[in-house]
Amino acid sequence: MLVDELVSELADRLLFHNLTLASAESCTGGWLGRELTALAGSSHWYEGGVISYSNAIKEKVLHVPSALLNQHGAVSEPVALAMALGVQSALNTDASVAVTGIAGPGGGSLDKPVGTVWIAWCYGEQTHTCCFLFKGTREEIRQQAVRESLLGLLNLSEEIKK
Repeated sequence: MLVDELVSELADRLLFHNLTLASAESCTGGWLGRELTALAGSSHWYEGGVISYSNAIKEKVLHVPSALLNQHGAVSEPVALAMALGVQSALNTDASVAVTGIAGPGGGSLDKPVGTVWIAWCYGEQTHTCCFLFKGTREEIRQQAVRESLLGLLNLSEEIKK
C-alpha cells in the first residue's frame, strides 16, 4: 500500500470507532504529521503532534523523565514509549504514536547504528514498541519510519476492533 492509502485506511478505522490520534516525532521531524494531515477531514480524528527533536522538548512538553534520557538515550524503547504516552496525555487522545531514531548520516554508534529507530504505539493503556534497523539515506530512513509508524497504527486498530 502507498502511504496515502495507509492513512486513508487508518482514518476509516479511527472514524468508525470514533477515536482520536496524536503523534510525537523526533527523527521524522513532522513527516508523519504531514502525511496524516494530507487527507482531507483528518481534523475529525487527528488532534495534532509534537516535534520533539531536542531532549529538552521531550522533557518539557512530553514529560519524558530526564532519568530515562540519561540512562537509555533518546533513541530507546523507554523513551519512545514515554513520548507516546506523553503526547497522548498532553493532547488527550485515545491513541498515539511516537518515533525516535538516528536517521544519519552521522550520529550512530556500535550499539545504535544509523538507521536505528524505535516506534511506540498506544491505545488507552495498551502499548506496543518495536525497534527497526533501516538502511538507506537519511530521507529513506525517515520515509521507512513513517511507513512503519502507519502500519503499526493499522495493526493497533485491528486489535481495537476485537
